[in-house]
Amino acid sequence: MASWLRQHDPGFLALRRAARTAIVMPTLFALGDKVIGNPVLATFAAFGSFALLTLVDFAGPMHERLQAEAALAVTGAALVCVGTLVSRSTGLAAVAMTLVAFGVIFAGAVSSVLAGATTSLLLSFILPVCLPGPVSSIPDRLAGWGMASGAALVAITLLWPAPARNPLRTAAIAACRALAARLRADVAFVRGELTGDERDAAVAAASAAVSSLHDVFFATPYRPTGLSTAARTVIRLVDEVRWLDDIIVLSVSRPGASSVDPRVCEVKLSAALVLERGADELDMPRRRPDELHEAQARLAEQRLELESSSAMRLPSGDGDPPERTGEVISALDPGFRAQELSFVVAQIGTNIDFAAAAERRGWLDRLLGRQPEGLAPTRAAARERAGSYARRQSVWLRNSVRGAVGLGLAVAVAKLTGVGHAFWVVLGALAVLRSNALNTGQSVVRGLLGTAVGFIVGAALVALVGTNTTLLWFLLPPAVLFAGLAPAAISFAAGQAAFTLTLLILFNILQPEGWRIGLVRIEDVALGCGVSLVVGLLFWPRGAASELGRALADAYVASATYLARAVDFGIECCDPSSGFPQAPTTDALGAAAAARRLDDTFRGYLAERGAKPIPMAEVTNLVTGVVGLRLAGDAVLDLWGTDPSPGDGDRSAARRELSAGAEEISDWYGGFAASLRDGAAVPDPLVHDEQADSRLVNAVSSDLRSADGQATATGVRMIWTGDHLDATRRLQISLVGPARAAAEALRSDI
Repeated sequence: MASWLRQHDPGFLALRRAARTAIVMPTLFALGDKVIGNPVLATFAAFGSFALLTLVDFAGPMHERLQAEAALAVTGAALVCVGTLVSRSTGLAAVAMTLVAFGVIFAGAVSSVLAGATTSLLLSFILPVCLPGPVSSIPDRLAGWGMASGAALVAITLLWPAPARNPLRTAAIAACRALAARLRADVAFVRGELTGDERDAAVAAASAAVSSLHDVFFATPYRPTGLSTAARTVIRLVDEVRWLDDIIVLSVSRPGASSVDPRVCEVKLSAALVLERGADELDMPRRRPDELHEAQARLAEQRLELESSSAMRLPSGDGDPPERTGEVISALDPGFRAQELSFVVAQIGTNIDFAAAAERRGWLDRLLGRQPEGLAPTRAAARERAGSYARRQSVWLRNSVRGAVGLGLAVAVAKLTGVGHAFWVVLGALAVLRSNALNTGQSVVRGLLGTAVGFIVGAALVALVGTNTTLLWFLLPPAVLFAGLAPAAISFAAGQAAFTLTLLILFNILQPEGWRIGLVRIEDVALGCGVSLVVGLLFWPRGAASELGRALADAYVASATYLARAVDFGIECCDPSSGFPQAPTTDALGAAAAARRLDDTFRGYLAERGAKPIPMAEVTNLVTGVVGLRLAGDAVLDLWGTDPSPGDGDRSAARRELSAGAEEISDWYGGFAASLRDGAAVPDPLVHDEQADSRLVNAVSSDLRSADGQATATGVRMIWTGDHLDATRRLQISLVGPARAAAEALRSDI
């Protein structure tokens, strides 16, 4: 039994929740019904404890869990009051349910903490709105909810508390350390200090760690980030670590190669040190950040020295243009790869430093929302994140509308039909409403099947027990335990069966009605399931799969636009007449918002049951391509933002080449996005334009030199900007095949 539980309930998380509820819920129910003698208080105490202990399980340190649980209790109390006030009017109840449901579900886009508490918050409103009561009943209802809230805080603290866990952070720490080991192995291999097999082992370990981080990120049904500053910064590591892994592959040199620049090796070793110190600080955020800061400073120095040495390695402006082009590319390519690598490592180190600084804040700073320097306030971050989802194409917005309409309609139907237990209708709708009509239909079948099984078992028990409520009291705790454990460890249908059995026992204790109450629950759940099925058919019935192409297209367009604007910024930086150019902050935010919407659409696509119209390998490649394109824009912005001084020489020819290259790249990705959105022909990858390389190299070699004939840092930055554009061109080769397979799948699915 223990081995089965470990396999189906890792860490016994569901068992912990169920065990707490099995102790607290019957105790509060008995206290309210038998000791206080108030059935209303007893009902809200019982359902409140189920909502606060079974339907939600906050992660993180204990103080963060208690804060989240307390916030949930206060918000739930407010919803109990509002639900009671509108409960006696069918119209008001239905409208209020729709508005509250939309607000609660959509708020999950801002934070995974809110997303994880969605069902609990909805239940705190469904119960009072479906049980008509006068204003005078609010104190009793609040008293029951308050008892449940207080007991939940005590139970979470004292009854088998789960250890602090943050799987995303743990995976990020492992990935950083594995990538650092790989960088050190690459340098040792180049220097002849390591065998090929030893280096291959480091490569395999790094790839496995990055894949694990990717799997953890996409394993949850919502973006795994909270409103806390630390959570918002850790989430940025996912894209950056995945991108770093790809860059390291391209930055490897041959062992003993004479062209290897010692500065490149030093940059890689400094980058490895930043990753190691960053992983240590992420693992122990309370430690002093001095070691990470020293490693970051060393990496910054190595980057500047690399840039200077790269300028010195440029050949003279004399000689045959084709020959000079090859020499320049050969001289600068290793440095570019190291610069690209050092940029993303610096970003990773900065984000880790922000996360640790946020966790080192005192309680007063946390309470007042004072953020570490360099981070937006929590409210601003929440507004920006919510705004990114407030678009018609957002799958999260559509699911919020679908859920709100479904629950509002369920309340209206339950009250208009006059069923005996209206909240069962709404709970039935809530339980089976999914992201598309097919999944909703499948959930209806499982929900009704589970409810029927629960009714049969419960009816048999009630028939055997009869009116002996003492035996029902003894049966209540194990029934609650099974109801809390079954959905996570067995199946959705098993959870419905266990919940039905629990309700049969609960209501037969309050008001013995025998097996008939189970039959009523089947009828009410069937009514709620029918409402959900109708809503699923009417509101975007095809779910996330049909929106995946649009989300990919939007993300590619936004990222390509951002890259083009970043190149424009760099061009303006090297022109004295441009004054002080403005960084493309708005475009960066737009690209990040589109990437978030894509993440959630992709996660919804993964969660939907049934055959996938687009193969998973192709979809994953397309999603990863957006990461590379967007972060290339970040790299160009960082390249010019470090020292925007214009330098010496004529820049006009180099500017023309970079502008033309950025425009060509942007146009290609625009056509590529159209193929993903509309199923049109996918354009062929752009062919490498060697003449454009020659023109850029010639312009830099001839025009961007100091008075002593030495190539300038501006010239190196221009060539490296061209390299970033060329990297996005090479990215096209890996995207065309998956895009054509996806376009064919979308055409056949229409």
